[in-house]
Amino acid sequence: MNKTSRNRNAARVVVAGILTAVLFYGCGSSNDSASTTTTTTTKAQQPKTADDIRGMRYCEVLLITPVDQGVVANVYVSFPMNDCPQAEWSALVASEIAAANNAPIAVLNGPRYWLMDSIEKVDSDVEPLAQDFGGIEMIRRATVAISNILEAAKPYNPNHVKRATVFTFDAGQTVFELTDAEGSKYVMQSWSQQVDPTLKESSLAGLSSRLKLPEGWSYSSRKLAKKMRVVTTTTDAVVVQDELKNSYSLETLGA
Repeated sequence: MNKTSRNRNAARVVVAGILTAVLFYGCGSSNDSASTTTTTTTKAQQPKTADDIRGMRYCEVLLITPVDQGVVANVYVSFPMNDCPQAEWSALVASEIAAANNAPIAVLNGPRYWLMDSIEKVDSDVEPLAQDFGGIEMIRRATVAISNILEAAKPYNPNHVKRATVFTFDAGQTVFELTDAEGSKYVMQSWSQQVDPTLKESSLAGLSSRLKLPEGWSYSSRKLAKKMRVVTTTTDAVVVQDELKNSYSLETLGA
């Protein structure tokens, strides 16, 4: 067996054992119960902007493939095609999706809810493929390269995401932020019901007492006096998750 083959086999084992059990733990829809999952792929026409999206529900399917340097996840998102209908989402089977797409691992990530007010998408080299997963139409929105899987599996660990977007939070809206030990701020972009199905937007302000933050980190909320834009059109987004699977983007200076 050559080095590349050994790396790929090792990556498959590690991804299966860590990404599904740790990085995306608590996703009740990641099951292997008997059902029929079908997928079809076409090239999508992407809307350039989406407004008034705060509170909108969506879900994701991640197709994860080993590469020599680690793994790459292709991220498919139901937004803005639909609101990830619960019946279809609950019927998805991760192992069947993986087999249908020749991927060692598929991860079901959701349901989630947006916290920004608008998204602007610019052209990128991530081809926007449309794909049907068991009746839920999705679009490939990003690719995530993961070189150190053990580190990527940890809450509060920054991961780079190629997404070519501008996230806008309007003046007057409440934002929820993590501040790391160096003073860098991350704004919550979406909240999740994977770990806590009862979590609501109204309870986000009180999360500080529930999170096990790294030393020197803090969690806070504030009302914006002016519009906030997180611009990742020419650089990777830097994203972290807390242990409840809420996602945060590094705030871009001067945006």
